[in-house]
Amino acid sequence: MTDLGGCPRVPLSDPRFHADPAALYQDLRRDHGAVVAVELPGGVPAWLVIGYRELHQVTSDPDLFPRDARLWNQREVGRPEWPMPSMAGPPTPSITGTAGGEHRRHVGMVEPSLEAVDPHELRRTCEELADQLIDAFCGRGDADLVSEFARPLPVLALARVLGFPNADGPQLHGTLATIAHGGTDAKVAYQAFAAHTKRLLAAKRSRPGRDLASRMLSHPAALSDEEVVLDLMAVILAGHLTTADWIANSVRLMVADDRFAAAFGGRRSIGQAMNEALWEDTPVQVVAGRWAARDAVLGGRGIRAGDLLLLGLAGANADPHVRRHLADGGAPAAGNSAHFAFGYGEYRCPFPAQEIAEVIAQTGIEVLLDRLPDLDLAVPAADPARRPSAFQRGMTALPVRFMPVRALGATAEAAQPHP
Repeated sequence: MTDLGGCPRVPLSDPRFHADPAALYQDLRRDHGAVVAVELPGGVPAWLVIGYRELHQVTSDPDLFPRDARLWNQREVGRPEWPMPSMAGPPTPSITGTAGGEHRRHVGMVEPSLEAVDPHELRRTCEELADQLIDAFCGRGDADLVSEFARPLPVLALARVLGFPNADGPQLHGTLATIAHGGTDAKVAYQAFAAHTKRLLAAKRSRPGRDLASRMLSHPAALSDEEVVLDLMAVILAGHLTTADWIANSVRLMVADDRFAAAFGGRRSIGQAMNEALWEDTPVQVVAGRWAARDAVLGGRGIRAGDLLLLGLAGANADPHVRRHLADGGAPAAGNSAHFAFGYGEYRCPFPAQEIAEVIAQTGIEVLLDRLPDLDLAVPAADPARRPSAFQRGMTALPVRFMPVRALGATAEAAQPHP
C-alpha cells in the first residue's frame, strides 16, 4: 500500500468495516493507534480518527479542523467516478454544506424551526403511520422489517413534519429509497426530490401552515428560496436512513440478545435498547469530513495542512479508554448518552433533530412490539444482510416471523395461521 506521512494506509473498502467493525476497530487501534491512515476509493489518502479523546479534540476545534473542503490538498485528485465527488465540489448553501458563520446562519433558522415541532403530535402521527404499515403485513405472519417498516416510517413521519400532503408520502419514500440505494438512478431521484420540495415551498408561500416549511419561510433570517429548499431536503435526507437503521438495529438487538426477555412484558426498556444500539451499532459509523487548517499533531500523528480527517464515530464509541468507565463489563449504562452517534461540536446533529428521530424510532418500536409481541428473527442473528459501507451501519433486510393477527381496520375473517 502507499503511505500518508510514512504510515501504511488501510483501505476503506475492507469488508470488515461492515462485516465485523468491532473486531476491525480493535485491530486498527492495536496496530495504528487512535488516528489511522486510510485510503478512500480512487487511492485518495485520509486520516480516520477512532480515539474518543482525539475525536473530541477534532470536533471541539472548528478553527484547527474546520468543515471546509476548499482547504483539501487532494481536491485535484478526485475523479468523476469517485463515490463522494461532492466532497471536492463547491460548498452548497445549506446547513450541511456550509461552515463557520454561514453554517451558524442556517442553524439559526433550522434549529428553532425544528424545536417548534410538537412531540406529542409527532408521536400521535407516528402511532398512526406505524399502525398503517403493520396492517399491511400483520396478517401474513412474516415480513421484512427494513423495507416494510423501518425505512418507510421515518420518511412518512418527516414528510408530515415538513408539510408535505399525506398523499405524497409513498412517492417520497420511493424517491428517497432510490437515493439511498445509490447507483445510476440516484441523481435523477435527487433532482425529482428537489423539484418536489420546490413545489412544497411554493404551496406554503401561498398557504402557510403549522409545519416546518412554513416556519422556515417566516423566520426572520430571511434565507433565499434555494437555501430553504436545500435545508428542508437536508432535514429529511439526514433523518431518513439514519432513523431507519436505528429502528432496525434496535429491534434486532431486542429480539436477538439474551439479555432481553422473549416476551414484550419482560423486555428491558426500549429506550435502553435504542441507546445501546447507538453505542454498539450506531447507524453512522464514519463521517466525512474535517480538513486541517494548518500542520498539527493528533494522536501522535503528524497531520499536514489540508489533510482530510474522517470522524470514526463507531471507533470512538468502542475506545477502551471510555468503555472501561461504562457499566456491565463494558456495556453502556442506561441513560449514558456520551456516545458520538449524533456527532459533537459545532457541526453535530441539531438537538431538536435528535429528539425528533428518537420520537419516531421509539414510537415505531413500541407500536411494533405491542402489535406483534412474539416477533422473532427469521434468519440467524449473527448473519444479517448488511449494507456494504464503511460509513453507515444498516441492514438491507431483516426477515421476521410472528403469529398472524388481524389488521386494526380489518372487518373480514381473522388472519390465517402461519404455516
